[in-house]
Order: sequence, then C-alpha cells, then structure tokens
Amino acid sequence: MLAPTARTVHRHLDVDGVRVFYRESLPDRPDAPVLLLLHGFPSGSHQFRALIDTLGSQYRLIAPDHAGFGHTEAPDGFTYTFDRLADITEGFVQGLGLDRFVMYAFDFGAPIGFRVAERHPEWIAGLVVQNGNAYEEGLSDMALTLIGLTPETPGADDTIDGILTLDGTRSQYETGVADPGLIAPDGWTLDQHFLDLPGRREAQRSLILDYPSNVERYSDWQAWLRRHTPPTLIAWGRNDPFFTEPGAGAYLRDLPDAELHLLDTGHFALETHLSQVAALIADFLDRAWK
Repeated sequence: MLAPTARTVHRHLDVDGVRVFYRESLPDRPDAPVLLLLHGFPSGSHQFRALIDTLGSQYRLIAPDHAGFGHTEAPDGFTYTFDRLADITEGFVQGLGLDRFVMYAFDFGAPIGFRVAERHPEWIAGLVVQNGNAYEEGLSDMALTLIGLTPETPGADDTIDGILTLDGTRSQYETGVADPGLIAPDGWTLDQHFLDLPGRREAQRSLILDYPSNVERYSDWQAWLRRHTPPTLIAWGRNDPFFTEPGAGAYLRDLPDAELHLLDTGHFALETHLSQVAALIADFLDRAWK
C-alpha cells in the first residue's frame, strides 16, 4: 500500500503590508499537531516541499517565505532586519489563528523563531532545530568572517555578493555532502532565481550585515531555553560550512534532555537525509504534542 501524499495548498496572507506566501498541508485529522517550518538562507519554503509531502497527510505543516525570500512580496522601503522579519512572522502566526505549534528552526529561521518564542513562549509546544545556531562555538571561521562585516568594512558588499552568485548558492547545498549526486539542482537554481529578482540582493546584504544582532542575543535565547525547557529534537548536518557540529552539542548545556542526532551531511540536511529526518520528526511530534 502506498503511503498517502499530503494535500498542500499555496496561499498568501497580508501582514503589515507584506504579502506573505506560504505552503500548508491539509491533514485528515482536524486535531493534527502543527509544525511551523522556518526556512533559512538563501532558500525559501520550497526547501520543505518533500518534507511536507512526506508528513503532511498526518500533521499540519506550515511553511512561510520570509520577507526578501521566495514568493513573499514586501513593499518598497521595507526594513530588512531580523527584528522586522520576526515581526512579520509573529503577525503571520496571529493571522492564521495559531496558538500552539512545534517550531522548526533552520539557519535564518532560528534567530527569527527565537525572537517570536521570546515574545510568545505559550505558543511553543516544542522545537526541531536543524543547523540553526544559538551558540558562539557553533560559528565557523567563514561565518565569523561574514558576521564581522560592517557597512564601513572595505569590500563588504563584494564579499557578500560573492555568496549570492549561482556558484555560491550551489556550494551551500553541496559542501559537506558525501555524494552531491543525491541533491537535485532544482533547489539552488530556484534559490538563485529569487536572489536575482529586483531588490533581493540589497535585502540579503542588509540581513547579513544585521546578523551580529543575533549573536548579541544568544545569551538571552539560552536563558529562554533554560527557563522554558521546551521538548527539543536536534537534527544537525555535521559538515555544515557555516554552523558547525559544536553548535548542535551546545544546546545540551541548556536542554540536557534534548534529543540530538548528528547527520553525515551539510547545511541542507533534508536534501540528503529526508527519510531519516522525517521519521525523527514524526516520532517527536507524537511525543511532544500533548
């Protein structure tokens, strides 16, 4: 018998002038656990399409595109900071009428999601953390170089633009992957399409230059984890060129009961380890959703 494939809808929701695009699975169970999927750089909600297909018939999976990414449309003059992206995510959750969900925090989705969690701890039924950093020891030399850039740094724009090219985008998918043939080229090709749209390069520069604001708040997020102790599943690509393996283990200092799985892959673990990660998430949702 074939496993059921999710019915998925693709919609927009207006939030404070931003037309947020999102994907949402429609499970058969009206009381199905809810998983909010927050994507990272340089991707969009499409990075979760296979996970939604796999789990969406049993669970309600919701994946928005952040402002400056994917199909989401932000107005001219929008301020691209992590605080503002968290504002939009908060408004998106409220607009959908969600009051409780497990949050999947990946890459940029982690600092956005932790800001939302600080504001609304009552919303968070659990965390799935996949290469989403909240500890300084998880930052690679490459990440520290980018974080150290300021608008006054000579050549800062050129350095950032170097990772916004097709080669730079592709390398984020393939670096640390034992068999790059497992990765479909559609992901980095679609990412690059969106990165090359008018205004998107400027948006990404602004967000990268704002990244130090996340590091400054790491201690606050660690305190939040200790205070609220959400059930947590950590599934981490251990060969990530940006967010290194020590960043995964560091969560156990504040969440000693967290479940940690290190995967022999790179940044986009779902591209190579979908079945393994999906099984871990399904088991976790069944236990965390009480």
